[in-house]
Amino acid sequence: MSPASAWPGGRRFCLENCMSAPKIKSPFAMFEWMMAFRYLRSRRRDAFVSVISWLSFFGIMLGVATLIIVMAVMNGFRSELLDKILGINGHLVIQPMDTELTDYNDIVKRIDGVDGVSFAVPFVEGQILASASGGSAGALVRGMNKDSIDKLQLVSKNVLQGSFDDFDSSDGVALGSRLARSLGVIAGDRVTLISPKGAVTPMGVAPRIKSYPVKAIFEIGMSEYDSTFIFMPLEAAQAYFNQDGKVSAIEVYLDDPDRVGELRPAVEDAVNRQIFMTDWRYRNVTFFSALEVERNLMFIILTLIILVAALNIISGLIMLVKDKGSDIAILRTMGATRSSIMRIFMITGAAIGVVGTFAGFILGLIVCLNIESIRQFVSWVTRTELFSPELYFLSKLPADMNPSETISVLLIALVLSFLATLYPAWRAARLDPVEALRYE
Repeated sequence: MSPASAWPGGRRFCLENCMSAPKIKSPFAMFEWMMAFRYLRSRRRDAFVSVISWLSFFGIMLGVATLIIVMAVMNGFRSELLDKILGINGHLVIQPMDTELTDYNDIVKRIDGVDGVSFAVPFVEGQILASASGGSAGALVRGMNKDSIDKLQLVSKNVLQGSFDDFDSSDGVALGSRLARSLGVIAGDRVTLISPKGAVTPMGVAPRIKSYPVKAIFEIGMSEYDSTFIFMPLEAAQAYFNQDGKVSAIEVYLDDPDRVGELRPAVEDAVNRQIFMTDWRYRNVTFFSALEVERNLMFIILTLIILVAALNIISGLIMLVKDKGSDIAILRTMGATRSSIMRIFMITGAAIGVVGTFAGFILGLIVCLNIESIRQFVSWVTRTELFSPELYFLSKLPADMNPSETISVLLIALVLSFLATLYPAWRAARLDPVEALRYE
């Protein structure tokens, strides 16, 4: 059977259409785009191929959106934790080795003069048992002056009850919100602090027990700190922990935490004595390393979702090529080249990937901008706590979209979608017109 006799209308149809066929001179001409989008439109006899195309579209859209959302949440989680941890703990912590820190005021002045240092604060620290009528809990007391607390805006700007006014002379304490809730106290109540390191007596060391008024209640937003921290005036803490005239350590806060390695020698020179110095990277290396490993693994795992969706594009295009065999034969006979046929099916598959990728980006952007509202709604519907502060440390679900990371996700999806079109398009271009018409 000849190709001409296989067409409707016989040889005359072949000659008329071949003679009038447009010449395709440039790649990606209007003719190729027209044919590609014609194949994307659903028809009744192509319903199954259309279903696969829609599944590929939704697969890429959900894969891209999921990857963007998860990476944004993990970035936000790391950023929020870093801000909370470094907002209340110094970037550098200086502790004495040879002698006690009795000249801490002079040391603080010298450190403050170092270029790149924001401020330095001396403090006294000790573990105690806090008790009130509502219960008891272990806590960490940190003795600081009011000026130092004012510099810690994560604390001074998040006071729920009371205030830090006249804090140094009040002989009171400030409690984290979760600790105050567990003890059943509010601002104005009294809390009893019990320290195992009290006065030395002939019978041994007697615990020190003293009651303090609750001057303020603050909320940092990190459950671990809100449930353990108690701030006390520096002089009162020195007296309570038997540290008269000296401090436990000095915390140094830098303008840029990432410059800690660069500024460390300058700070050591400013102290000008034998000290033991640690920075925030060393103190939290295990925690942040675990977050980084988890983040990288999630990126790899979720990228497989996009890969699976790209494989659906391959299967859909292969079925489309098989279904459109006679169309390909007619186009070839009318003058379409192999490369033109290949470009038609590449455009068909790539269109699914491109539209799905940008639809996934929009969906991911919407979810990231409303992540906390969505969490609260799902928690309300399911009557469960999806983001427990006791497990995840933070009281709110954060999301921070990194532009370079988001662009990387989009590029990966686009590249995989493009690569998925190559083999089916190559098969379409290699299709023999005579064979295609013979079995049509």
